[in-house]
Amino acid sequence: MLKNIFGKKQRTMLHAPVSGKVVPLEEVPDPVFSEKMMGEGIAITPTDGNIIAPFDGEIVQLPETKHAIGLMDKDGNEVLIHIGLDTVELKGEGFTAKVKAGDAVSAGQPLMELDLEYLQENAKSIVTPIVITNSANSGKEIQLTEEKEASAGVTVLLTITGK
Repeated sequence: MLKNIFGKKQRTMLHAPVSGKVVPLEEVPDPVFSEKMMGEGIAITPTDGNIIAPFDGEIVQLPETKHAIGLMDKDGNEVLIHIGLDTVELKGEGFTAKVKAGDAVSAGQPLMELDLEYLQENAKSIVTPIVITNSANSGKEIQLTEEKEASAGVTVLLTITGK
């Protein structure tokens, strides 16, 4: 039997932070996301207003407008959950944060409650991109789900394998 002297590759599974319809990033009606300027990922059109932590990690960003949440896992993967498009213009209306920057979070922990009805009426779109913001030139492999519907905390949206 051979021993692997190079160690095991890190593997992170990112679970759906919200339930809803899975949308390829290329179909998000905003070039910043569809052209992957922010990084590789996937999107969900939410069917409920509960955003949960997709893995164990830390909240690294939560703007005053509450339209996005930045997280980092133990392997240094930086994930942005951007709730809707142009939702920064809502100035925090429709969002209730359950965490703050610097908080340690566990997979499945509530991060944000959304007033989905308000967002559907007032945002350009409620499609929610979930991107690995430090995926470019990382040397990591990202495998996306083929599922069409996501269940928060259950569906694995993507798997990151790498250094």
